[in-house]
Amino acid sequence: MALAFDEFGRPFIILREQEQKTRVKGLDAQKANIAAARAVARILRTSLGPKGMDKMLTSPDGDVTISNDGATILEQMDVENQIGKLMVELSRSQDYEIGDGTTGVVVTAGALLEQAEQLLERGVHPIRIAEGYEMASKISVEHLDRIAQKFEFSLNNVEPLVQTCMTTLSSKIVNRCKRMLAEIAVKAVLAVADLERKDVNLDLIKVEGKVGGRLEDTELVEGIVIDKDMSHPQMPKRIEDAKIAILTCPFEPPKPKTKHKVDIDTVEKFEALRGQERQYFDEMVQRCKDVGATLVICQWGFDDEANHLLMHRGLPAVRWVGGVELELIAIATGGRIVPRFQELTSEKLGKAGLVREKAFGTTKDRMLYIEHCANSKAVTVFIRGGNKMMIEETKRSLHDALCVARNLIRNNSIVYGGGSAEISCSLAVEAAADKIPGVEQYAVRAFADALDAVPMALAENSGLQPIDTLTAVKAQQIKENNPHLGIDCNDVGTNDMMEQNVFETLIGKKQQILLATQVVKMILKIDDVISPSAY
Repeated sequence: MALAFDEFGRPFIILREQEQKTRVKGLDAQKANIAAARAVARILRTSLGPKGMDKMLTSPDGDVTISNDGATILEQMDVENQIGKLMVELSRSQDYEIGDGTTGVVVTAGALLEQAEQLLERGVHPIRIAEGYEMASKISVEHLDRIAQKFEFSLNNVEPLVQTCMTTLSSKIVNRCKRMLAEIAVKAVLAVADLERKDVNLDLIKVEGKVGGRLEDTELVEGIVIDKDMSHPQMPKRIEDAKIAILTCPFEPPKPKTKHKVDIDTVEKFEALRGQERQYFDEMVQRCKDVGATLVICQWGFDDEANHLLMHRGLPAVRWVGGVELELIAIATGGRIVPRFQELTSEKLGKAGLVREKAFGTTKDRMLYIEHCANSKAVTVFIRGGNKMMIEETKRSLHDALCVARNLIRNNSIVYGGGSAEISCSLAVEAAADKIPGVEQYAVRAFADALDAVPMALAENSGLQPIDTLTAVKAQQIKENNPHLGIDCNDVGTNDMMEQNVFETLIGKKQQILLATQVVKMILKIDDVISPSAY
């Protein structure tokens, strides 16, 4: 791109390969960008709330995903448009930071852009709109802090945590088992939580699924479940007080790094080589026995000879266990991962109260449970379900619930759900707009209108009259000055979300408003789009 001047001194821009590029400028560019972002938001709008619909996505190689999680839908959608990709990034950042509220954040951003479009048509400058939105988002976040409530929970009283996780799960496919799954999520998080530091490492919670069985058969295992079985069918299937050797070296004779050739021209030489190999295996197995190991878990495979020897020496073994699972087993059992047989000592063994192999159904599927570990800081949630898609969706739903429980341990402030927080913020922003001089007050009012998009979508998805329901709840909030009134999606008969026990985390709600405002400001500031034209 170069700047040139004509004979009258007027500047004009020369673009390289101009005929191959398309260029949209000014208001048209902003409108095109807003339309692209709204198209993405419109897709997610129907999947908001407890009565939200699910989306079915087919990948290019035929894998089908059915989900109601905003971040997953957008990840799989393969959006071409650059502004659409910003919306995908928006829901992804909400997912990384908070884990929940990925649909709401995109719906809010879409509504803000919709309002901005009307202001642009009236001739308000985009920078003015962006500044007004920034002011309004500050007012909303301060208001959220005012209406938030701390809620106390302890290891003996986890009910508040369970209630919040149930709110998250109520909008998913698994909502008929939400009580059970919420309890599992809370137990799992509290098992690995460091309550003094107020931190939870979710890597210590392994989520494993197996097709077959009912969703109700999902269980929390105080230990590790791995999708492997004993390497030899005649090895014992149950080991109590196991001492586990965790190895990352193969049960094989060493292979020299250099290229070599062994010439065997007599039977004696072959026998000698074979004897040497057997002796090598013997030493390996003996070393494991000498340090007192009663179970060997190996990252690599071992050949039939080693397998046979292990069986005869009464040393059960598991092979081909992945690196991440090995680390979890080491954390749970308090063992050390040993890279060479020479370094194996009795201090490096992990301890588990019970290791058992469990078979499922009539198939040959077996899994290994390592339970009652020395250090119970690693747990597994074992999900059962009718088909693969159901299990994948349950994993995603459970991830959201685990994140919510983690956020509450980090910061135990909550706001009430069902759109009540948004309606309350909308009223607060509307009231503050009167005090703001200048053009920005239009943008602040537009922000207040946009906040109503979430409760409106909730009402619409629940089959209620959206505008009637929203205005009734808004009027009731003003009359009673009660910020806990929201949309009654489940037809319980009360609008009070406090009675319905519908909570959301304060940090999740704040993040939604701040992230949506940031993205909208960014989109509004783009006034010139130069893109290579499609062939």
